Amino acid sequence: MNELIRTNDLALISFVEALLKEAGMRYLIADAHMSTLDGSIGALPRRILVESERAAEARRLLADAELGDELRPLKK
Repeated sequence: MNELIRTNDLALISFVEALLKEAGMRYLIADAHMSTLDGSIGALPRRILVESERAAEARRLLADAELGDELRPLKK
């Protein structure tokens, strides 16, 4: 799985989920339950991951939705 976005912004997470779901892409919101460890203050960001085979497509989808600035850098 490839990481697309790392954020604490719940509205952004919801929007990205809707985009990925509508495109029929499988995704995972990692670290969603970590807030119990940080006292629910939201200090630990959640990560949005997609299948490696569809990572480039997902990145294009998010860039087209003007979320390119939110994307994590590609790993070499």
